[in-house]
Amino acid sequence: MDRRQFLTAALGAISARALAASGMRFATSGFIWQDNIEEGIRTTARFGFKGIEPFRQHVTKYLDRPKDLKKQLDDAGLALVSCSNGSNMLVDFLDPANRARTVEDHVRFAGGFIAGFGCKHFKINMGRRPEGGPSKDQLASLADGLNELGRRTKALGLKLAPHPHIWSPLEREEEVNFVLRKTDPSLVYLVTDTAHLTLGGMDPVALIREQYARVAAVHFKDTEAKYRGYRGPTPTQEEHRKVNLYKDLGTGGVDFPGIYALLSNHAYQGWITLDLDPPRPGDGSIEEMLQRNKTYLEKGLRVKL
Repeated sequence: MDRRQFLTAALGAISARALAASGMRFATSGFIWQDNIEEGIRTTARFGFKGIEPFRQHVTKYLDRPKDLKKQLDDAGLALVSCSNGSNMLVDFLDPANRARTVEDHVRFAGGFIAGFGCKHFKINMGRRPEGGPSKDQLASLADGLNELGRRTKALGLKLAPHPHIWSPLEREEEVNFVLRKTDPSLVYLVTDTAHLTLGGMDPVALIREQYARVAAVHFKDTEAKYRGYRGPTPTQEEHRKVNLYKDLGTGGVDFPGIYALLSNHAYQGWITLDLDPPRPGDGSIEEMLQRNKTYLEKGLRVKL
């Protein structure tokens, strides 16, 4: 490579990173505020984030009056990133006998609520993990259900984006890869969560790189540093009850500079949600927690919110 080619390549990389930085949008998780979505909207806007991502159970009072929630979001200058499934919806893709009703419940929620906010993807969890892990038949049933649901949500303008999650049917790398192979890449995408991938024994940088075309959105949260490169068994829910497995950004378990550089080099234009739990005793207030994580984004990753 001569000097001119080198400079052209360097400028192209800088331009790609600049484009990504201008197009990446950062949001908070409505889970932080639980049922007080109104306070979540106010605080999210005050901290300079651009969207909020609740679960269905956080917005049940707005399910039959979505325009009231939309007005609050519009007044605050926020977008609804997506809204996860749950709260009286059947979530059982593993049993073929329950799959059709599961799909219908999700289509009803997607079309009757989420699509009206202009969301681009429908992030879903996939229910509880069977004891001993899912069988291949159960994973095949899951893939069939996701293909059908993805076909239906695509007609609504939504990318279906299942969320690999510890203690769920998609916890380990072999399970994620199996379902990705069995689903149509034009119908089924992913929400990649940096902590869940790490705690499930995966490398988030490698997975996002290898499956980038299927990444609909990204969740940021950290883990203890001892989980960096972890390949052991998934920590248990009992461990999580004793000590929060999910940590502030910069704790050391996740390679955020590597992930951010990867997304920047791809000129990523989607949402990154700070998917944090409510603070536990000793964590400080919600505002203090948000400030710690915002500071890491701005000083550790040089993000301009």
